Amino acid sequence: MSETAKMPRPGGGTVLGFPLEGFGLFTSLLLSVAAAFFTFFASTCIAIFSLLAWNLIGQHTVNYADSYRYVGLPAGVAVLVLALPVFATLWVRAKLRK
Repeated sequence: MSETAKMPRPGGGTVLGFPLEGFGLFTSLLLSVAAAFFTFFASTCIAIFSLLAWNLIGQHTVNYADSYRYVGLPAGVAVLVLALPVFATLWVRAKLRK
């Protein structure tokens, strides 16, 4: 690796190698919505399998649609509410630096 590739860039951090700077408005909105969709589907999947195990082990009858309503939707909305201000702040910072 060259010396310039090893030097950290000023003003920008990374999360798991993903740079947290230089996003445009569309990219910020897209990342926020994508994070919310991923959270919705991941939490719903985990809830459905949990209800499946609960029904099989305990001989219960639970409606699987509850996993969408009570787990997936609140988790997705919470991530969207959290991600929008975070990515909007990153976008505003990028605009102010220019």
